[in-house]
Amino acid sequence: MHEVDQTTEQMVRSVLAYAENRLRMNPVPLDKGTLSATDLYKRLDGLISDTPRHPDEVLGVYASVIAPSVISADSPRFLGFIPGAPTKASLLFDMLVSCASIQGISWLEASGAIAAENTVLRIIADEAGLPDTAGGCFVSGGSAGNLSALAVARETAKKARKADEPTRLRVVVGTDAHSSIVNTLRLLEMDALVVETPDHRLTAEAVQKAVDAEDDLSDVAAVICTSGTTNAGIVDDLAGVGAIAREHGWWFHVDGAYGGSGIFARSIRSKYDGIEQADSFILDPHKWLFTPFDCCALIYRNPELARATHTQDASYLDVIHVSDGEWNPTDYAYHLTRRARGLPLWFSLAVHGVDAYREAIEVAVSLARQTADLVEAAPHLELIREPDLGVVLFRRVGWKPEDYDAWANELHDEGVAFIPPSKWEGETVGRFVFLHPDTSMDLVREILARTE
Repeated sequence: MHEVDQTTEQMVRSVLAYAENRLRMNPVPLDKGTLSATDLYKRLDGLISDTPRHPDEVLGVYASVIAPSVISADSPRFLGFIPGAPTKASLLFDMLVSCASIQGISWLEASGAIAAENTVLRIIADEAGLPDTAGGCFVSGGSAGNLSALAVARETAKKARKADEPTRLRVVVGTDAHSSIVNTLRLLEMDALVVETPDHRLTAEAVQKAVDAEDDLSDVAAVICTSGTTNAGIVDDLAGVGAIAREHGWWFHVDGAYGGSGIFARSIRSKYDGIEQADSFILDPHKWLFTPFDCCALIYRNPELARATHTQDASYLDVIHVSDGEWNPTDYAYHLTRRARGLPLWFSLAVHGVDAYREAIEVAVSLARQTADLVEAAPHLELIREPDLGVVLFRRVGWKPEDYDAWANELHDEGVAFIPPSKWEGETVGRFVFLHPDTSMDLVREILARTE
């Protein structure tokens, strides 16, 4: 027993020392894996066996093999996909949450943790203009949030239907809705009423045109808007589409997984006008609220509708539904077991203050605007559209897809930046995604200089 305690003590020291070194990195290195798949598996083969290994040996393999083969999404040089930039406070508290092994499904087991999470959800709901009764829970990501919210939309619509009305329901979506929406509708056995959006923005005019072309709308249950498309950062016409949803009695869901956090930035808050009409709304704090993966805030205007859909009944769960003042996160999404993933955000918001978050989001917005100006000023570059949020799409005149690939690969190989190309209307283009507040315009200039 004494030997086991010594090993544990050494393991704690080693892991905490590694974590401290990682947390002290400023800036975080970009990294790029150099091992092939064959070499990676070869280096890892046999490490797990029937007999134990010393923790330092295993940690050494992580430090020398695994960690360098992971591109750091929290590097200020990570400008592709949707980056992450968790605060040191949130990273540290994420460790604490893991060490405490908090089972955050019910008020009975984790009332303190859930109350803290709910204070954060309240801040987000207030910023969106949702009523005091709004609430929800934290789930793993936007896909889980969309699935849980649209399951409530479906069940609510089914309960309101007459016996002779269709049971297969449809949902109004724009052509630029996130891929998780398509997958969610398939899983929920719902169909999409796809609205063509020539400008890639779902507007009331476009929705009304599609509605007018339909002979029967009795099977429509919901409409979905995006507040910050993943590819271009476009915010849909929330006010106009929300009004149509209210007119027809449809559930109005706003997918703000990437861009929803922009409600905290004063300079762009007007783009989100109408979000207060939402019946459900998601945003991912692990994106633009500087929290570790994985974390999505899911909020309902009327949480009781979510409870009616998601509450799980089992004899062993009866006890969690008798607590005074209970708020069970398991009642508001499809999950049961969950970690208290909202606590790192709670800690970081309390430590830094909401204004610091507003300012950090404004940095990304400013970087995008300045970059758009640089692109427009360069004769060999073309700005594809004015940025709504932190995404800048541009074209390098004369380049073919292989030229963009070569440019991006060279930048990554040299550790300058991770900035993979994207597609716009079938054409390969360049794409900046600004999120990290420590990304500099000097880096942007260096990247654009490589296009000359």
